[in-house]
Amino acid sequence: MLTVRSLSLLLALGALSAVEAAPRKTKGQKSSAGQQQATTAFAQAQEIPQGISTATDGGMILDTTAMVNGLPLRFKVSAPADQFTADSGVTGGAQTAGAAGDLGLNVLLHGDGGQSFFDFPNQAVQNGLAGAVVLAPDPNLFWGGGSGLDRTDGVAHSQAVADLIATVMPQVLAFNSSKVSFTGVSGGSLMLSGFFMPAHMAQFAAAGQESQVLLNCGGLEPQVDVSADNAAALAATRVHFQSTQQELAELQPAIPAAIQAYEQIVTDAGLDAAAVGALQTVDNSPNGGHCEFDEQDFVSGVQLMADSFSAVVGGGDGVLVGTNVNVLNPVVGNEDLAFAAAA
Repeated sequence: MLTVRSLSLLLALGALSAVEAAPRKTKGQKSSAGQQQATTAFAQAQEIPQGISTATDGGMILDTTAMVNGLPLRFKVSAPADQFTADSGVTGGAQTAGAAGDLGLNVLLHGDGGQSFFDFPNQAVQNGLAGAVVLAPDPNLFWGGGSGLDRTDGVAHSQAVADLIATVMPQVLAFNSSKVSFTGVSGGSLMLSGFFMPAHMAQFAAAGQESQVLLNCGGLEPQVDVSADNAAALAATRVHFQSTQQELAELQPAIPAAIQAYEQIVTDAGLDAAAVGALQTVDNSPNGGHCEFDEQDFVSGVQLMADSFSAVVGGGDGVLVGTNVNVLNPVVGNEDLAFAAAA
């Protein structure tokens, strides 16, 4: 059952800082179970009220929670008011639950700690896609749970996200379910590439559907088997891997390994080198640290990639907004990324 709390954005994020967005390893604590529960990042996030607010492009943002497969999934979705359902609580919502809409979705999975959930960098409608972001149902706000590159709850979390899009989001927003794309940030990219894409792309990129995936500052080889249906869907899915010169040390080998694995999947599905290069692209030219795509800062770097989504994976020219940096390099021949130093 959906629950919406009154909106009051007066609380700071506290420990949910940009630093926490990097894939992290958890450490044991000696405090009692009650103390641990009170101080988890997930518990702190619940102190920030949900509700309805105005998006940067003048649309409306609904921030709510649904139980999916026993997991509490808090999510935000942003769109023109009249695209929300009449029962969503959004003033001006005029659609019926399950109605098809003209807008697709761009669903963002944040990095470890949840910074990009609260920033909601993809909230503006772009290239016909409404923005959505989902909060990881994990004590540390890690997508896929676990820590570092070991995402122990990746299967369950991925299934929950797929089911959220299929069964819950249509209750609050009219959208085109044949046009659902994804953005990953750091740990969110680990879960997308490691678990979600190999197991669920057939739900979003089968015949007659269109999907793009932007993997920012993170990547894993598939951690689950890739079925024939999902391999075929991946062979029709536009994918871009984006990193930086000073990427985290543990990600420097992981991202190239993910690139090679996904290139092999679509090659085995029958694509030739030219087709693979058009479908899958990669770049790590920005001289910044982890997720600092603008060579300045984590938050502004992630925002730059969100603003550039359509330019990078939506059929644009590949030039990041406000720059002269073109990031569309085919993965073929560029699998082994050269990094400078670790962040």
